[in-house]
Amino acid sequence: MKGKYKFLLLALLIAFASCSFTSKKFEDPDKDKLLIQLITYLLDQGHFEPKDINDDFSAHVFEDYLNNVDQFKRFFYESDIKEFEAYKFKIDDEIKAYDVSFFNLTHERLLQRIAEAKTIYTDILEKPFDFTKKEDYVADYENLTYVTSKREMKERWRQQLKFSTIANYDEIISQQDSDTDDVSNLTAKEKKSIKKIEAEARLATKESIDVLYDYIEDRRRNDWFSVYINAIVEGFDPHTFYFAPEDKERFDRDISGKFEGIGARLQKKVDGIMVDEVISGGPAWRANELEVGDQILKVKQQDEKESINVVGMRLADAIKYIKGPKGTVVTLTLKKVDGTIQDISITRDIVELEETYAKSSIVEKDGKTFGIINLPKFYISFEDYNERNAASDIKQEILRLKEEGVEGLVMDLRNNGGGSLQTVVDIAGLFIEDGPVVQVKTTGEAKEVLADKDKSIVWDGPLVILVNELSASASEILAAAMQDYKRGIVIGSKQTYGKGTVQTVMDLNRMVKNNTKGDMGALKFTTQKFYRINGGSTQLEGVKSDVVVPDRYSYIDIGEKDQDNPLAWDKIDAADYEVWSNYFDFDATISKSKARMASNEQLKLIDANAQWVKKIRDRESYSLNYDIYKKEMQINEEEAKRFAKLSEYKTDLTFTSLPYEVKLMDKDSVLLEKRNRWHEALAKDVYVEEAINVLNDLKMTYAIKNKVANSVKN
Repeated sequence: MKGKYKFLLLALLIAFASCSFTSKKFEDPDKDKLLIQLITYLLDQGHFEPKDINDDFSAHVFEDYLNNVDQFKRFFYESDIKEFEAYKFKIDDEIKAYDVSFFNLTHERLLQRIAEAKTIYTDILEKPFDFTKKEDYVADYENLTYVTSKREMKERWRQQLKFSTIANYDEIISQQDSDTDDVSNLTAKEKKSIKKIEAEARLATKESIDVLYDYIEDRRRNDWFSVYINAIVEGFDPHTFYFAPEDKERFDRDISGKFEGIGARLQKKVDGIMVDEVISGGPAWRANELEVGDQILKVKQQDEKESINVVGMRLADAIKYIKGPKGTVVTLTLKKVDGTIQDISITRDIVELEETYAKSSIVEKDGKTFGIINLPKFYISFEDYNERNAASDIKQEILRLKEEGVEGLVMDLRNNGGGSLQTVVDIAGLFIEDGPVVQVKTTGEAKEVLADKDKSIVWDGPLVILVNELSASASEILAAAMQDYKRGIVIGSKQTYGKGTVQTVMDLNRMVKNNTKGDMGALKFTTQKFYRINGGSTQLEGVKSDVVVPDRYSYIDIGEKDQDNPLAWDKIDAADYEVWSNYFDFDATISKSKARMASNEQLKLIDANAQWVKKIRDRESYSLNYDIYKKEMQINEEEAKRFAKLSEYKTDLTFTSLPYEVKLMDKDSVLLEKRNRWHEALAKDVYVEEAINVLNDLKMTYAIKNKVANSVKN
């Protein structure tokens, strides 16, 4: 029940906030204007650092919105932008007046230009490209200017399409060469002609751009309006975001790891709505009739006589018919992979997304047993904290690992973007007796210290926290707390992501009395900053690893400090806490680990690879002459060969699943395959290898110090 009191308190605070917000009446008959009214009021009253809606803010929204809808500058003309610029410093006035004239103008023009562009790319791709001509393609979209004429627009599209096609062209030629041992002995008939290869490459480009246009043409006005709204709200900070109704559903699913439906991932393709994956353990998986590659033609609900044809329907709309409450039956008319038409009925149920949840493995090295727990995110059900959540799952995994006699524990938080604040406090409490975990500050109010008050400790042995540049938010809270308590050693990137802010999600429908406008969606906005118990913020600076190891993200700008208008770093007073008093010699262990890392050839190669990846990513000019293009690709391939050893690396670690999971895998081949892939990856993971070495060193320092302490007592 640990953490329940905090969840109830949060629920009360949100309910109170909702009541205070809804004391103001929001009744504009125009849904667009009503949405702006709701959002601007919330941000003004509730954001941690409200912005002045002024001319500077207006200019930022102007640039951000146009970049979002036309990033590659292949729709709008310079004349369009000049016309739009009449609003550049007036959007702030429109926001205050709940006016959407700027959006209406740009949206209508965008639809016009999108339709024109479809004709342009269709015409271009009907004619062959000349890959013998010497010309370059510049991919510096940020500094690209808008075109001034239809001729320039066609040329822009031609270059972008030719760039896509030359990659397809090279791939087809390379595939032909790899399929034949001796290409030189092929006859003219056996070998595809250059003309035919070029036509195939162009067709592949056409099919790819058609899929993109299907997505674009599926978008409705409200979808584009959401882009405009987000250009406004993201002007406050990078983590304030408007969720349209469908986006809110996805957010809830992602944060809880579950939803109600049939348990299948769908994808819209040229042929229609196709089954892309059957989720292991879900209703469709249990029924064993739905297959990857099946096309869904019609959907019928259990209480309706007629089926609804979903061919040509937007994917989001089709999903609404297919999903539904637990216990209800849906009948799907399918075009099976073999071409036959078949009706199947599936009883909807709760679908759990296994990849969201914590998983653990036993690790064996030199006769010693350790445990590793991978936590992809700090998941929770906001409707009921007692339902499955990250804290309860982590506790369960630790108890299971203890039953297997593990001597040390690795918490793998790499690529974990965060999640629930409640769960991270409860997870930290599994490793300490009691005490503060994180400090939270709301503008104009005294700081609040969130603490573990349960004196029980689930794991008191050696602990390592694995992080990288994509470990953010709740991951940073846990890593920082363990570091400040000297409870565990943090191994990973120079610093974590650097997100030190807390967001609240407000259902906008709760603010509208007698809502007849339809679902208004939700707003996620920054309401607080959190701080380490030592008083420092993780905002921008993240958590500095005790042992820094290079990885593929080392030279790529992906942190909070690289985002637009992030909140600033600051600090507050430290909380009252006591450093972990167990017999672990952290300094000696960290020193030994750093020495190992400095001489590790695999890490040197990873660092070199990260620098090479950075160079490739920063490249902005490409030749559209195939001979030159091919030589450049060959140079890249030669450079890449020296990094082939990265995938060949093998540790001496052995990984096995816990007994309870072995039983599950006897009945679930998909789970078995996923765990086998995970274990194979772990066995090649130099970071996990070093984490186990550190655990072993910590264990040894514990044994030595404990022995010395006992000798002194005697």
